Amino acid sequence: MAEEKEKKKKVKKPTATKRILQSERRNARNTQFKSRVKTALKDLKASIEKKESKEIILKKLDLIYSLMDKAVKKKVFKKNKANRIKSRCSKIA
Repeated sequence: MAEEKEKKKKVKKPTATKRILQSERRNARNTQFKSRVKTALKDLKASIEKKESKEIILKKLDLIYSLMDKAVKKKVFKKNKANRIKSRCSKIA
């Protein structure tokens, strides 16, 4: 905690301080989104291994599609990465 205050005191211009705060917020949002995507992918693979019904698998696939589209919109992932993940998921489902 004390180290963070020292780090922020070194920056003199208010614009630089604002940029630091913005990048911290974006970093937190990005890591949260990536974690949600990874969890959804693991759930999909687990349900395929358990041989659950097609309806459940399709719901999980829709969730992944939605998360990937939102991530592209918020610039967490690039468009090609999202398309690649969606394609791979649809092949295994």
